[in-house]
Amino acid sequence: MIVYNLTCTQNHRFEGWFASADDFARQTDSKLLTCPMCGDAGVSRLPNASYVSTGVAERAPEAQLQKDNAKQGTKHYANLAAEMLANFVDKVIENTEDVGSAFPEEARKIHYHEAPERHIRGTASLKEVAALRDEGIEVAPIPVPLHRLNKTH
Repeated sequence: MIVYNLTCTQNHRFEGWFASADDFARQTDSKLLTCPMCGDAGVSRLPNASYVSTGVAERAPEAQLQKDNAKQGTKHYANLAAEMLANFVDKVIENTEDVGSAFPEEARKIHYHEAPERHIRGTASLKEVAALRDEGIEVAPIPVPLHRLNKTH
């Protein structure tokens, strides 16, 4: 198994696991490999430093690591952050109304009780987000990949 640090043309960084270097090349050439953040197929490898064993510290045996993890109740999964983000985005899409570019106006209407209270999502510029926050309206930017913007459940 080979692990590569990858990036897309939008400079999103992520990790990919491949059976071999040929597997990575095949997936890249076939446009099967896409960015999990934006869906961009323009994926390339990032340079990485080679690991050099200095012999200073030996890794704990696998059995000891499993015991330690069991005591702490922790589990280790590859790409957990990407999976958690994808689940979070799913929940946001499922539980909000997409108001598109009307987001700043709708957020103000809801805040000032000119529209019914509801959960909304949409797009806003950084300047619009700053203005909303200055008015005391709580907003949070969420990185929704482009291929998910029009997907509803």
